[in-house]
Amino acid sequence: MNLQRLKICGVLTILLYAGLNSPASAQSTDRASNWPSFRGPGASGISEGSPLPTTWDAAGSANILWKTPIPGLGHSSPIVWGNRIFVSTAISGMENPQLKTGLYGDIASVNDDTPHKWIVYCLDKRNGKILWEKTVLTAVPKVKRHPKSTHANSTLATDGKHVVAFFGSEGLYCFNMDGRLLWKKDLGPLDSAFYVAPKAQWEFASSPIIYQDLILIQCDVLNGSFVAALKIDNGNEVWRTSRDEVPTWGTPTVLAEGAGVQMIVNGFKRIGGYDVKTGKELWRLQGGGDIPAPTPVVAHDLIFITNAHGKMAPIYAIRSNATGDISLKGEETSNQFVAWSVARDGSYMATPLVYGDYLYVCRINGVLGCYEARTGARVYQERLGSGTSGFSASPVAGDGKIYIAGEDGNVFVIRAGPRFEVMAKNPMGEVCMASPAVSGGVIYFRTQSHVVAVSAPK
Repeated sequence: MNLQRLKICGVLTILLYAGLNSPASAQSTDRASNWPSFRGPGASGISEGSPLPTTWDAAGSANILWKTPIPGLGHSSPIVWGNRIFVSTAISGMENPQLKTGLYGDIASVNDDTPHKWIVYCLDKRNGKILWEKTVLTAVPKVKRHPKSTHANSTLATDGKHVVAFFGSEGLYCFNMDGRLLWKKDLGPLDSAFYVAPKAQWEFASSPIIYQDLILIQCDVLNGSFVAALKIDNGNEVWRTSRDEVPTWGTPTVLAEGAGVQMIVNGFKRIGGYDVKTGKELWRLQGGGDIPAPTPVVAHDLIFITNAHGKMAPIYAIRSNATGDISLKGEETSNQFVAWSVARDGSYMATPLVYGDYLYVCRINGVLGCYEARTGARVYQERLGSGTSGFSASPVAGDGKIYIAGEDGNVFVIRAGPRFEVMAKNPMGEVCMASPAVSGGVIYFRTQSHVVAVSAPK
């Protein structure tokens, strides 16, 4: 591949989202308000049942419940269980570690060999007070990161009893809800570099997810890519399946409909589904962008997968009963198991959103596409912002509104439905690369230096 092709879309934005002193067992466990992992329940990005804000003033107090400083750099999203919020960060030994946003084509890694601290924070959902913090490791990072990336990209996961943190080459950690380390596991070096230029290390970003008593992980790296399931109680490996795949940065999704339960993963060579109990590959699809980052989304008995970079930027709508090799041939846009596809409208970083009857896909340059989810018919395609800011955070929705944060900190509020309408644009005042969480009528934004709770007027 000619590296001169690495212009704007050659950027890797890795993203890659209780009482004050009460024990975890006393926390509220209203599942409707929990946001337990990246993009919330089922990676849907949706939270309903409460009014959500349209406008707010992050620099003042209008609709701002609280704002808590978080040191270091991290693109991990907040997660919510009961009255607790969990988030992670990595603190460099440098005074001002580089974080470069926007649309650019630099693939080189950041040179920072100082010791870092990897920390997990637990905040009180109601007031933002830090309930506990645990430094899991202090060391020089084993791999480098991209200027847009951090060493804490992967979002935490919880089931209300455990909190799982994944820091790539620095290990997998499991805590109880009060911050006591239960176990840790070294999975070896997980080098997420650009396969065309292996010295361009960009750091790991895939987040763990929890299904019943299993932790599911996707580790697509330069050497020895695999997916695996581990017992949540002790970290023992239940199964591991090798993948013929280049580095990817997406988080898996569980599809629990139908006869079996499958773990769905994005990819370049091997988009596919795996049996959660055994790790057996159930179906696979080849053909996509060669730097996959968005997470699969399930709705309307379809699996929506998008990625971008290189020759393709596809959107696929795959039937949930897919089996075998379902790759499209020649000029095909559909087949028995691919309900529809679009070759060039896919998202590079942001995970798509299915809200109601429509699929929303936001590209890295802020072009928002709306499609009929069942048919793939494009309803509109409009630009957010000026076209100079990147869009890496994934959209979330609720109360008839869609929230899309730009890297420059401007959050666009879009009215859901077939007509494009920007209801508001709210500046956060800081870089915003992490996908927000939504719980109980409050949106929790993780900006470069804070977690911010935004609520509708009471």
